[in-house]
Formats: sequence, C-alpha cells, structure tokens
Amino acid sequence: MGYRNLGECLTDLEQAGRLVRIHSEIDPFLEAGAIQRRVFQAGGPAVLFTRVKGTAFPMVCNLFGTLERTRWIFRDTLRSVEHMLALKADPMQGLRRVFRSPGQLPGLARTAWSVPPKKVSGGPVFERTTTISDLPHLVSWPNDGGAYVTLPQVYSEHPDQRGFSGSNLGMYRVQLTGNEYAPDTEVGLHYQIHRGIGAHHSKALERGEALPVNVFVGGSPAMTLAAVMPLPEGMPELFFAGAMGGRRVRMATPPGTDRGALPVLAEADFCISGEILPGAEKPEGPFGDHLGYYSLTHEFPVLRVRRVWHRRNAVWPFTTVGRPPQEDTVFGTFIHELTEPLVPTVFSGVHEVHAVDQAGVHPLLLAVGSERYVPYEKERKPQELLTNGLSLLGNTQTSLSKYVLLGAREDDPDLSAHDIPEFFRHVLERVDLSRDLHFITRTTIDTLDYSGISLNQGSKLLLTVAGTPKRKLARQLPGELRLPDFVGRPQVMAPGILVVQGPSHDQERDQHDPRMQALAEAMESQSGLEGFPLLVVVDDALFAAADWDNFLWVAFTRSDPATDLYGVGAFTHCKHWGCRGPLIMDARLKTYHAPPLETDPEVDRRVDALAAPGGPLHGIL
Repeated sequence: MGYRNLGECLTDLEQAGRLVRIHSEIDPFLEAGAIQRRVFQAGGPAVLFTRVKGTAFPMVCNLFGTLERTRWIFRDTLRSVEHMLALKADPMQGLRRVFRSPGQLPGLARTAWSVPPKKVSGGPVFERTTTISDLPHLVSWPNDGGAYVTLPQVYSEHPDQRGFSGSNLGMYRVQLTGNEYAPDTEVGLHYQIHRGIGAHHSKALERGEALPVNVFVGGSPAMTLAAVMPLPEGMPELFFAGAMGGRRVRMATPPGTDRGALPVLAEADFCISGEILPGAEKPEGPFGDHLGYYSLTHEFPVLRVRRVWHRRNAVWPFTTVGRPPQEDTVFGTFIHELTEPLVPTVFSGVHEVHAVDQAGVHPLLLAVGSERYVPYEKERKPQELLTNGLSLLGNTQTSLSKYVLLGAREDDPDLSAHDIPEFFRHVLERVDLSRDLHFITRTTIDTLDYSGISLNQGSKLLLTVAGTPKRKLARQLPGELRLPDFVGRPQVMAPGILVVQGPSHDQERDQHDPRMQALAEAMESQSGLEGFPLLVVVDDALFAAADWDNFLWVAFTRSDPATDLYGVGAFTHCKHWGCRGPLIMDARLKTYHAPPLETDPEVDRRVDALAAPGGPLHGIL
C-alpha cells in the first residue's frame, strides 16, 4: 500500500537512508531554496530542516530530487498503474501482458478499487489552525515579489458540476506575502493559460459568484504528482492520486460547514481555504520560474483566505524552480515514463513526443510521426506529418509548444525524439527551408514565455521533414567566412549549426531588427554555407556553443518564431514564408525579455560554509 500522508513517506525515506535532517537554523529567505538547488544538483537525498527561521513548522525539500527516489516512493503502485495505462493504450496487448503474468491481477484490482475518492467526516488536517503569517515564508530568488507556496495542490470544483467528478487539482503557485495583498486575509493565485481551474473560474465569473478554492500543502506524495499530471479532459486528478497512492483519497467536509462546502484533503499537512471573488485581481510576482527567468508582475486573481488548518506535527514541503534541470525535471521524466504508451492513442500517427526540458519544456517539442499519405511517390515529403503537428498544437499541454519539430519514422526506424543531437542531425539534413516552415502568428503561447508580443501572445513554428537527406552537414567553419562587422566569434555548435555573437538588442517589442535583416543580406554572397542550414545569433557565442544544454536554453527561450526568424534569400509567396538558407534565428536577450535568474553571492557563501567539514551539509554537497 502507498502512503496515507507525508509523515509516513518521510519516516520511510529516513529509515531507508534517503532523507537527512538538518538541525541548524535555516533561513527560508533565499537560503533554503539555495540549499535545495545545490542538493538536487548533487543528486542528494531529501532534506528535512527541523529549525526554520520565523516559523514553528519544519520544512522538507528534494523529495522527488532523483528519478530513482521518485520511483521508489511509488514502488508499491507503479507497476499496477503502468499496467492500467497499457490497457488503455492497447487493450488487447495489455490483456495479453496480464494473462502472461496473472500475478498482476490482485494489484490491478487493488488499484482499480483505490481510484474513486472517499468522503469522510473529518481528518487530521483540522487538528490545528494557524495564520498565513505563521507559515514558512519561502523566498527562492533575490527579486521574488514575496514568499510563495511552491508545491501547492489547488483544488476547485466546477460551479455547474459540484463533486469529485467536476473537480480540478492543479499546481498553481500561491504568493503568500508582498505586493498589495492584505496580510493574513489575501494571497495571490497565479494560473497559466490552458489550466483546468480556468474553466471553473470562467463559469463563476459568468454567474457573478465567488469560486471556492482550497490549497493543500503536503499529504500523500501521490497528490503532489497528480497536481502536475497532464490527464485527459474529464479525468479528475483525485482519481489518479488514488491509483498512484494505492488507497482512496479521503476528502473531508470542513468543520462547521454544510455538506455542500468544498471538501478538504483529510491527510493534508496544511490547507488554506478561501474563495476567489469576482473582479478581485492584484499584482502578482515577480517569481523566479522554471524557464530560468523571472515571471514579471501581472494582474492575477486574489484568494480571500477564510481559514488555515494544519495537522499536528505538520511539515511544509517545498521545491524551487529555475533554469533546467531542477526537481521539476524529475517530475517531467517520471510523467513521460508513465504516459509514453498513451501518445499514439491521443495523437494518431505520432509515435513519440519530447517536450525538451533543457529548453524550458513548452518552447521546444520534438516528435516522431508517420508519413504514409502517398506511399507510392518516389520522393517522400511531409504531408501526414503536418496533420500530426497540427494535432499536437491542438490538444492537451502540447498545444502550448512554441517550436514543434517532426521527423518521419519511415525515414529512420531508429529515430528518437529523446536523442537530441541525432534528432537535430536528422532534421537539418532533410529540411527544405523553402517548403517546410509553417508559422502560426498572433496566437497563444505559454504564460511564462516572454519572447512573444505580449503576455500569453506570440507565434509558433511547425517544422516537418521527410525524405532522403538534402545536404551534408558541415562540421567546420567555412575557410573564407566573412561576417558583417556587428557579428563575430563564429562557433560550430553541432553539425549544421553555426552560432555567432551579435550586438545587444535595442529594438521595441513586435519589431524586426534591421541588423538581422542586414546579416541575411550580407550572407547572400557568402560561399560555404550550404552545410549550415541554421545560423543562430546570441549574446555570448562561447556560452551558447559550449554544450547542448546551453544551446537549447538560449535558442528556444529567447526567440519568437515570427519576430526572430530571418533567412538568407527569404521570400513570401501566397502567404507562405521560406528562404534559400541558412535560416537565421535571433536568440539574443531582448529589451522586453524577463531577466535571467542569478543567485545571491552572500547566500552562496553561507551554503558553502554549511557544506564545509563539520557543517551539516558536509558529505552531501
């Protein structure tokens, strides 16, 4: 059986040597977050801070800091959930697996029994009350606008469909302090586009009603996973949490309320209970986010706080996010392992998808699809792949992708979207820059991506390739490379990818840069570029070309397809844009971009001291 609550999980981790206690006082202002990031980078254990400055509550971090530990936490249920998902993906094949291993049947039956949530009359979460001021106030990055809940489970129900079947559980960051929030009575609730709570809030606004919301912190690790799980429309996260947790999720009616009140996770460590009032928006942010930049200050809904409950011996779990990889990277990998068999059932003709973590997840999606529309043609060209790509951009969380690159399995049966260097080689060898670039402009993009024309607005590029290679990719600089004076330091990042360093950006948002157009014109007469279909302009060429992680982060978080792609020999014909090549990507930091995250040197020195011989983190860092 899985864990009932966080306490059981922590005890199990500690007994297995997978959790350490730190008894020195730790400051939740920058220090705790810096420790968490350093321990994660070191592949270290979960860390329990027993003395936290400014609060009576202990804090725990890095619970999911390694993929191996995450699998271990869910070891009692993981195999059964995988079998259930396999049954959904391919019922006949799934049944064959079950019949080959009949010992799986009891686990499958137990998992199925665990799916529906259970209503109960009370729970440990109601044992104590507290205030927002007394909670741990985690500030992860120097310019954060206040303290945040970074592992929240935000629960709501659709006003037209009350009950578990109309519920949504999501991980939407909660700002506890700062800005214009009234202390102890208001907190900020930041949810991005394409999030389940949006439909609930929209209906409440349509009715002119407040939307009840409960924010759970702690509880079963399965609830934390469920809050970030990209589930099909109509499948409540509570059901998945029951399956992953190996027991029905217990949801309790708050004391002193009627049975119609929004239920509370009975085994949560904390619950912030309140409601979003119509028209109650206030500035939220900044917040150091998972793309590696700050999310800036914008108007977001305000949660009016009614009560804050907590159980006895409650522990406050947290994480920090920043430039990948971070702890949320492990979530992404674990979720991919679970959902990979379902990809062909959701996206017909698509074999594999990879939302690239190094690029911030949504900015870059690689996919392997099928190209079977005209099998009798002598030269295969992307046709079904376009259908695949539009499906990816029209469904689920993949619809938030900015750059979507697709290759055909028929061209290479071993092509994998997870082998990034090989995938780029495959694409760059085959791309026809006059045909294969398909732009979607003035559309929605990820809320956290500031490369577009405004908040939530930007463009997308669908790039599909099929057929035999069209060029041999260059691995060395052309012998007589002549660049304009305003760019320099050319570097071959990988076969077919040339990186150059440009001047600082000085244009306004939603404008082409004349210097990039001048670069494209100057390259018209340059010979030896046939093997470089992609030329990327950056602020620091040595940094961007140092490795794939740097390149992917810079190239795809700092560019908007419509604004920042140029081409040598560019043309527009009947509204189709293409170029002879190379394709030029302007991946410099723009004047309107959010600033990259940087740590506080003094805090870094304090963490170094904790890791020195005799310090509580010695041997971990």
